[in-house]
Amino acid sequence: MRTLTCPVGLRDIEVRHPARWGAKSPMQTLRIKRPSTRTKRPSIADTERARPGPGRDLAPLLAGAAVAVGGTGALLALVDSGSPLRGPFALFFLFAAPASAIAAVLRGLDPFGRVLTSVAGAVVVDMLVAQGMLAVHRWSVDGGIITVAAISGLISLSVFIRHMPVHNV
Repeated sequence: MRTLTCPVGLRDIEVRHPARWGAKSPMQTLRIKRPSTRTKRPSIADTERARPGPGRDLAPLLAGAAVAVGGTGALLALVDSGSPLRGPFALFFLFAAPASAIAAVLRGLDPFGRVLTSVAGAVVVDMLVAQGMLAVHRWSVDGGIITVAAISGLISLSVFIRHMPVHNV
């Protein structure tokens, strides 16, 4: 076992330090638990495939319904409809569009962290759009809807570009 030596005299606190006698620092004692192959928990995708019956196709159905509601809200807001559904559907679009785009970017995160981060990111996108429109004195509902849709589209486009196959010519 090797001990630390110093050419000059050590101070009192340095003499008593546990590392001088080979003790590990707290950072060296941290253990990162890696999942073993024997105790692998099934993922959500595995349980979705294994589960029989009509409930298996519920997630794509809900995603399609959310896109329809959000698109209807954006369309009702852009045509300045007098429908009572205009407000709730447009608000759903303003939060769901950036949230789903951010969630697509954060594909590797655990589900709770992904939802939390994407909802917070959607609020940030909406607030930045509103702040920018107020700062330049160009506030409009149509402008806000179009800007949020464009930002969400650009975020989604970055995901698609990242996953495109590269073809060598």
